[in-house]
Amino acid sequence: MFHGSLTALITPMAEDGSVDFGAYARFIDWQIAEGTSGLVPVGTTGESPVLSHEEHKAVVEAAVAAARGRVPVMAGAGSNSTAEAIHLAQHAQAAGADAVLVVTPYYNKPSQEGLFRHYKAIAEAVKLPIFIYNIPGRSVIDMSVETMARLAQLPNIAGVKDATANLTRPLHTLRACGADFIQLSGEDHTVLSYLAAGGHGCISVSANVAPRLCAEMHAAWGRGDVQVAMAIQMRLLPLHDAMFCESNPGPVKYAASLLGFGANAVRLPLVTVAEAGAARVKAAMLEAGLLH
Repeated sequence: MFHGSLTALITPMAEDGSVDFGAYARFIDWQIAEGTSGLVPVGTTGESPVLSHEEHKAVVEAAVAAARGRVPVMAGAGSNSTAEAIHLAQHAQAAGADAVLVVTPYYNKPSQEGLFRHYKAIAEAVKLPIFIYNIPGRSVIDMSVETMARLAQLPNIAGVKDATANLTRPLHTLRACGADFIQLSGEDHTVLSYLAAGGHGCISVSANVAPRLCAEMHAAWGRGDVQVAMAIQMRLLPLHDAMFCESNPGPVKYAASLLGFGANAVRLPLVTVAEAGAARVKAAMLEAGLLH
């Protein structure tokens, strides 16, 4: 179900910082029309840390409603509290999501055994497929391949979003967890290398504003047209750089606003991109042919 280009969806907002649900529905329709193969709401790019629980749930419900079964929805349901993660995962299941994405607990730094028990508890509380979100750059801890292999034995631990940018990791994960364990890159720059090492797709930030190009790159790779896939990746390279010229999702929220999907607004403690960052984002979009 989960393969190819999946978008780590922004949460469009109005100028006052409130969630713009109208823009969100339009944005999801556009994503699907452009070829995106899956939607991932309320993750890092969706500003989940600054949404209230009520807003988080409403955004998941809105994503499921807008998708209308056309593509799968993998709802963010992570927390550094196991009880809270279970609550969010159960809500996603009730809302009709197809899977949940659960980030490794941040700040409190659990051991590998603590990580195993955290995910095991969530897996026992819901029937949905669960994807581990391993992003040590934000959560500090790094789930080991050995712990992931233990979790892969549980029936609904389906795969990983790997944001380590370590290209030996998918090889070791494939060996330890098997070919049925779905490996999704969480790092746009290295996606083709990740696919070559056993990956199945990418949960992408850049796909928020370049969904067709990202989808075409995965399609080219899938049919064995490496030259075309590489050409698209090189075309997207300045965009990938620009999306992280400041803290995510500041740059991509500005980029989406240029395409008419919400205002250029983020919630504190993040701030909108500075003038230099905005210029870099706009230049990258022009170079990629996303603006005219």
